[in-house]
Amino acid sequence: MTSDNRSADAKIGDFELATMRNNLNLLRSQLKAGRLDEAFLIKQIDKMGEMFERIASQQRSEANIARFEALYNVSRVLGSSLDLQIVLDQVMDAIIQLTRAERGFLMLRDDDGGLTVKAARNFDQQTLGGEQFKYSRTIANQVLDTGLPVLTTNAAEDPRFSGQASIVGQSLRSIMATPLRARGNVIGVVYVDNRALSGLFKQEDLEAMDALSGQAAVALDNAILFNATDRQLQQRVEELQQLRRVDLLLNETLDADKAMFYTLEWACRVAYASAGYLGLIDGEPPRVQTMHHYGIETASAIPANLEAVYPEVNRVIQSGRPATFTADNETILMMPIRREQAVIGLVVLKHPQGEPFSDDQQDRVARVIARAAVAIENARLYAAVKAADLAKSEFVGVVAHDLKAPMNGIQGYAQLMLYQGGLTEKQSDYLERIRDTVQRMEILVSDLADISRIESGHFFMDEARVTVHDIVEAVKDNTLPQIQARRHTLIEQIQPSLPDMHVDYYRLLQVLTNLVSNAYKYTPDGGTITLSASLDGERIRFQVADTGIGLSEDSIAKLGTKFWRADDKYTRSQQGTGLGFSITRHLVEQMGSHIQIESVLGQGSAFSFSVAVYHE
Repeated sequence: MTSDNRSADAKIGDFELATMRNNLNLLRSQLKAGRLDEAFLIKQIDKMGEMFERIASQQRSEANIARFEALYNVSRVLGSSLDLQIVLDQVMDAIIQLTRAERGFLMLRDDDGGLTVKAARNFDQQTLGGEQFKYSRTIANQVLDTGLPVLTTNAAEDPRFSGQASIVGQSLRSIMATPLRARGNVIGVVYVDNRALSGLFKQEDLEAMDALSGQAAVALDNAILFNATDRQLQQRVEELQQLRRVDLLLNETLDADKAMFYTLEWACRVAYASAGYLGLIDGEPPRVQTMHHYGIETASAIPANLEAVYPEVNRVIQSGRPATFTADNETILMMPIRREQAVIGLVVLKHPQGEPFSDDQQDRVARVIARAAVAIENARLYAAVKAADLAKSEFVGVVAHDLKAPMNGIQGYAQLMLYQGGLTEKQSDYLERIRDTVQRMEILVSDLADISRIESGHFFMDEARVTVHDIVEAVKDNTLPQIQARRHTLIEQIQPSLPDMHVDYYRLLQVLTNLVSNAYKYTPDGGTITLSASLDGERIRFQVADTGIGLSEDSIAKLGTKFWRADDKYTRSQQGTGLGFSITRHLVEQMGSHIQIESVLGQGSAFSFSVAVYHE
């Protein structure tokens, strides 16, 4: 670098400016005095020219420094957010500030290959609208198509653009536009202009704007990808929430009709279908019987068998794969309901005006149906089990009823023969055994009849006004002989002046008789049985306690299971069917209470429950 260049690049100091000012004053004095030194004048003019060059160079240098500083500051700002609209506004505000433009537009390529304005801002960082929302589409499209920046200092006189209506109509002057490049593709255009001033922008401004656009494009691409990912994630979360809702609805019911209705309703929802059917395969030969419909207003439009309307049904059943086709200007989606590799039914969905079902919609329908298939099959199996259980209960009820007549006959004739006398001791012993056996059979048949009525839902209470005294006396009449035969002591703890009860007399007697019977049977001879009754708020609380063999926690948990009896030797030595306590617990629950059990092995047990007080 020469000394002249060094002097041109050197910064002008205060001393140099003061010297130049003094020399100018000296020239002014010489000019006034009429004795101007021509050589001195020429020398000062040369110095001034050199100084102006240096000033211009200095200004350019400072402008470049300002641009680099602005680029650095903008690059930091651009990475501060992934919200697309925030990034768009940040980019536009930064470019307007950097180029000193009046206004600017940021446009992104749309799905049709054109440009859509995403941000329109002015120098005051305000969003443009209305009449301000105009720019030269010719220049913007040229940058988009060529991928090259454009600069014009006076568009109205620029032969490239002066004939364009937007340039003439808006009196556009200074314009710059640069492409936004990301991953090798032009994703948009940045456009700035000034409608009043010409010559505002220079090549350096275009270069700075192009550099900033490169950074902005990366930030915008990241924001676009993030927003797309965020939308996909949000959509996925919504889908999972929908599926979770479907799971909750299906898991809370074992009603097959409800399960099928929920399945069809949600399948239509997630596919935005206007109507639909759900059919199950049944009969011989198999037919797809329509079980539910959605969005069908007239009953006459509902087919009994789906294959009668849609021949494609058989193809879907045989292949186990979904199918879509058009019928009567409607798009039809058929989705098989599969359970353990077998097709058990079909969902048929409709889109009006031939609108197709997207792959995403089909996938969501498949997910709903996959979840529902298990619930539907379980509900059908549960319904079959309930039907079989009801048939069993009805059969047991019929058998129990039919057994009563012959048992009464056997017991009556045995009793009659014993009354007539004239029998040997052995014959009398045989007849007494027959009578006792029939009595045990009567208890078993009565228990079976009660269980049958309970399970079939035909069990009812006949509540009336009952005194505590009457029920206690009846319990004693039923059980006192057996208690005395085992040398037990019966203790009564009845609170005085107890109010009457509102209860089924015979069912309460049955409960207390069963509890006292268990107490004397499972207490070794010579024990103590306590029957208590006391007022507990608006209810009468009964308790039967004994000093018997007691129950373990495991036995308490199993107590009430039909036909279950403890495995210990003493329990097995006592007569029983394992039905009595199950019936007793159900009767107590029908009375609005629960049996509370307190028991210690080897020390005894206490069973308590309550019944309602009678009110006038």
